Formats: sequence, structure tokens, C-alpha cells
Amino acid sequence: MSREMDFIENDWAALFWAIGSVKSVIASRKGADMMRAQQLNRVSGKILIVLSLIALFTVLSGYFQAPQPDEGAGAHIFQLSVVALLPTILLFLTTADWAKPSRNARLLAFTGVTTALAFGALYYLEHYFYTEHFR
Repeated sequence: MSREMDFIENDWAALFWAIGSVKSVIASRKGADMMRAQQLNRVSGKILIVLSLIALFTVLSGYFQAPQPDEGAGAHIFQLSVVALLPTILLFLTTADWAKPSRNARLLAFTGVTTALAFGALYYLEHYFYTEHFR
């Protein structure tokens, strides 16, 4: 940088050199922010998949147990995973790269279908399965 200053001929050239330097610093900063957003998006996408699968498998584990008189640990794990989905979805959407909407849509569709299956399985478990198998 100090070697570049030896070749600046006048004040206008120095001003344009300084503006160019500021632009390059801003551009590199935007690049770093973009990389951070991509990392957050990847991590939040993986967390979405894990949380929806935890909700589904927690409900499915209820099919192998007798009904409990009070909510057990499985119910609390299901509730926490469903509650944690909302902020994770918001983080995923705010950091999403909308130049590639199909990737975002596939991940959100997988999460939505898995969560809907978990709620459907829970409804069937509580209203039909338990009444037929444990009277």
C-alpha cells in the first residue's frame, strides 16, 4: 500500500485511490457477511430437518408404549421441537439465497411434510390407537 502511494500524481488521484480503497473494503465486508449468511442458512436448514424428524420419531415412539396418565418426556420433547421450529424457520428464511428458490422450497417442503406427519400420527395415536389397544 505504501508503495502504491509513491505513484499517486496529484490530489485528485489520491482521492480516487482512497475511494477505491474504501469500495474494496466494503466489497470484502459484504462478501464476508454473505458467507456468514450462507453458513447460517446451511446450519438452520440442517436444524430444521433434525427438529422435524425428532418430532416425528418422538410421536412414533408412542406407538410402542402404553398410554401414560400424565405427559411424559416424549410429549415434552415433541413440544420443544415444534416450538423450536418457528425461530429456526425464520432464521432460514431471512438467510435464504432467493436466487436458488428450489433448494429453499425442497427443504421447507420436507420440514412441513414431516411436521404434518408428526401431528397426524399424534392425532391418530391419541384418538384411535390408544382407545383400540389399551382399554
